[in-house]
Amino acid sequence: MNTKHFYLDNSYIRVATACPKVHVASVPDNIKEISNIYLDATENNINIILFPEMSITGYTIGDLVHQSSLHSQVMDGLIFLSSLTSSKNTVMIVGCPFIFENTLYNCAAVLSNGYIRGVVPKSNLPTYNEFYEDRWYEPWNYDNTTYLFNRKNIPFGNNILFDVNGTKFGIEICEDLWVSDSPSSNLVKMGAQLIFNPSASPEQVGKSDYRRTLISIQSGKLICGYIYAGCDVSESTAEIVMSGHQIIAANGVVVKERYIFDDSKMMFSDIDIDHLNFDRMKHHTFFKSGALIVETKVKNFKRNSILTSLDKNPFLPEEIPLKRRERLDSIIWIQSHALAMRLNSVRNRKVVLGLSGGLDSTLALFIARESAKVLHMDPSELIEVLIMPSAVSSSNTQSNAKRLADELNIPSQIIPINELVKIYIRELKFDQDKQDITYENIQARIRTTLLFNYANKVDAIVLGTGDLSEIALGWCTYNGDQQSHYNVNSSVPKTVIKELVLHISKMSHYKKVRLTLMEILNTPISPELTSNGDNSVSQSTESIIGPYALHDFFLYYLVRWGDSPEKIIFLASLAFNGIYTKKEISHWFREFIRRFTYSQFKRENLPNGPKVSSVSLSPRGDWRMPSDLYNSLLWVN
Repeated sequence: MNTKHFYLDNSYIRVATACPKVHVASVPDNIKEISNIYLDATENNINIILFPEMSITGYTIGDLVHQSSLHSQVMDGLIFLSSLTSSKNTVMIVGCPFIFENTLYNCAAVLSNGYIRGVVPKSNLPTYNEFYEDRWYEPWNYDNTTYLFNRKNIPFGNNILFDVNGTKFGIEICEDLWVSDSPSSNLVKMGAQLIFNPSASPEQVGKSDYRRTLISIQSGKLICGYIYAGCDVSESTAEIVMSGHQIIAANGVVVKERYIFDDSKMMFSDIDIDHLNFDRMKHHTFFKSGALIVETKVKNFKRNSILTSLDKNPFLPEEIPLKRRERLDSIIWIQSHALAMRLNSVRNRKVVLGLSGGLDSTLALFIARESAKVLHMDPSELIEVLIMPSAVSSSNTQSNAKRLADELNIPSQIIPINELVKIYIRELKFDQDKQDITYENIQARIRTTLLFNYANKVDAIVLGTGDLSEIALGWCTYNGDQQSHYNVNSSVPKTVIKELVLHISKMSHYKKVRLTLMEILNTPISPELTSNGDNSVSQSTESIIGPYALHDFFLYYLVRWGDSPEKIIFLASLAFNGIYTKKEISHWFREFIRRFTYSQFKRENLPNGPKVSSVSLSPRGDWRMPSDLYNSLLWVN
């Protein structure tokens, strides 16, 4: 498999926000501050760097903005900063007052290749509370035009897109974001993938939270990268206080943040343009209308790494503990309420599940208990458990299953399937001593048959337990554990199942079963369908199919983002650096694709189950592909 990094420079764009110290009304000092940060940005291979609103003069300049000497200095400063970019590959966006046709505008100038590439005026001027911008500036709500400067026609207007090696960005300024009809919405319709916002938003109690939410929602609603740079605290504090709040968000997620009153001068991160384009292609609600597109013509930086959060478990990113707990709680609520609604819609107000002593069935049991609370029922009246050991089941898992049911006061029955397995083998004339795939599948199908028949007897539905990872890999027996009446785990991957069980063990009302849950968590993942004869767990799933951590990573980036094999392997190599070699990752990716491709026929007949995250393989909802696609040349050649 070819795993060159040829895609990296085109897939990611490195953006930065700057927070220079402000010398109010002292343009030369501000130019010096801006220049130093810009040169630092070029050393860090930044593609585009954003400075705050009015950064050349200071936002809090007041009536001094009308001084003619100030404007001469501003133009000289823009010429100097432009010249600074002549031999660099970093585009600069800088805020400044700008006079056009004898009218003053609050603007952002885009500089690259030694020139001013365009000037974008502010559309919406705040005139409430502490703001008084219409005293000094005019809003721009006209068509694009040009401004003759240094014998060059410079694009002027707010419907301009700037092209950096194929990535298009637009600009809106501070208040433009806060109004109901933000210019960024139209810029995105015209094709902008990134929005830059130079801002001067004063700090107030609670405002940073609101600002963060607003920016993340805007980036998610528009499926774009949103880069926001607020002014430094060194602005005048005569009436207001700036905090230097700066945010880089992409598709609804804050990927980097300079918190209020921090003292850092620059922050930067990489944004995955491929992922933005992929989501826009899927949603097909974006269209391109007429826009002036200005090319910046800078060279790509050559990189072998990326500067963005890359979690080993993208289904459950590493976050502050409170947010992580909220995510886990929300999964449990989705699963339990989904099951409760299903039970409300059928006459069977009872569930039966096979409890194996493994992670999946353990989670399903707890979800059923939570559903009982939603339905205001006693769990012992809603749930029944069958424990169905075979000759190759380990004593540890079976004792864990029985102990868990007893500790939770759930009615359970132990139904050994040894004799039934022997009958099947004898009648089908199979080798009694051969533990092959037939032997394994006979056990799975017998258990499923018992569950369905027992459900008929007690007027219940069979609760499925198979997880998303097993469904993706086809690690289930067709018409065996693949089937149920309803499967609450069908869109929860194995890596998250484990975290959920651990999370449940910490809940105050489940503390009495914590030791049993820890036993289950520490038991190797196994289908327990073969044995070495010593009554222990001898069959390791991950030694056969590969690490679930890698498979879940592959699944997420393949289905959620449609990434290429080269990119997925590259990302996995970064995320699992020091854990798996690139050779191991490539090997297990091939195995993942092989199993994922030929297992679609099993997914075509999946029972209903709730969608929990952005990745689901439901054949009726999120994932449709030919079930007779018996080659994987789309992903591996």
